[in-house]
Amino acid sequence: MGKTLIAFYSRRGENYVNGSLRNLALGNTEIVAGKIQALLPDADMFQIETVKKYSPDYMTCIEEAKQELRDKARPELTAQVENMDQYDTIILGYPNWWGTMPMACYTFLESYDFSGKTIIPFCTNEGSGMGSSERFIKQLCPDSTILRGTPIHGAEAAHADREAQQIAALAG
Repeated sequence: MGKTLIAFYSRRGENYVNGSLRNLALGNTEIVAGKIQALLPDADMFQIETVKKYSPDYMTCIEEAKQELRDKARPELTAQVENMDQYDTIILGYPNWWGTMPMACYTFLESYDFSGKTIIPFCTNEGSGMGSSERFIKQLCPDSTILRGTPIHGAEAAHADREAQQIAALAG
């Protein structure tokens, strides 16, 4: 049996939480990814990060993200997963940005052949759920098994133990 990879994109610093801006030491998606890894200690973690950093100012960042979405940008990533072939299951976490996942996740998904792999998405959000991200993952990875995503209210990330357990159980 192959291994599990927990790949995630997360934003630290200024974020929108329950209607106001707050400074987060860890991004909400990173918090949930850590909870999942605690339940799956043999799983590897990979943080999806972009070479070009987004503005630390949240309002500017969301405008940058909106422009990337309009441009269908594929931001360059800082690192690649070594030997993706060893993984059968990919748990993919990301925040909901403009109704989908950050464009860096598109870059990630287009960088590897996920044929025959199972992808388990989860998405932190402030009320918009999974958005259209599951549809896009299916389009980008047509030869993969894409399980139903788990939306997690970002403000509740620190308390998302039940959701983390459900995701870990899907990874087996």
